[in-house]
Amino acid sequence: MLRSVVVFLVLLLALPASAERSSRPRVSVNGSFSVRLVERAPGQCTLEVSKESGPFWTLDQCVGGVDDLYFVSNDGQRVWVMFPLAPKGTKKLAGKQFKKVPAWANTVVAVEYDRQGGQVQDKRLLDFVGQRELPEVRQLAQHLKWLEGVLGVPGKGPRLTDAGRIEFETVGGKSHQLIF
Repeated sequence: MLRSVVVFLVLLLALPASAERSSRPRVSVNGSFSVRLVERAPGQCTLEVSKESGPFWTLDQCVGGVDDLYFVSNDGQRVWVMFPLAPKGTKKLAGKQFKKVPAWANTVVAVEYDRQGGQVQDKRLLDFVGQRELPEVRQLAQHLKWLEGVLGVPGKGPRLTDAGRIEFETVGGKSHQLIF
């Protein structure tokens, strides 16, 4: 009897765990839509926008990861993706005004997508954090922590306002908004 229990436990542990992971679902301001990213396997993702009655639209594309933040507009047509742990940029910006700006600061930290997967707009770290506040950005080996209220950075996390805007604070302490 004990032997069969041990064999059963070994077989149970040997089975692969479900590889499907998903981001935290977020609801639109009017409560009509929710959004989340489902990762079935590395490189295989689905962005899901749902209504209370069921799926509204899906996009089979990895627009971010399960640890990123997703916000859906009130009409369910657009989604903002914020990357709180953004990869470091590698390309230095050209021009005299960017002479003292490090290459790692030239990275995309937020992207707006439409329901067809088209990129409507993107925002870079320098759109939110000025050159003087760059020392406040927490640098890891390959990534940056730039957003307050997530990943152990003190402060209020990003949130949707009643006006349908995404409001957040950067590590420099300044407030910003993203508009759908």
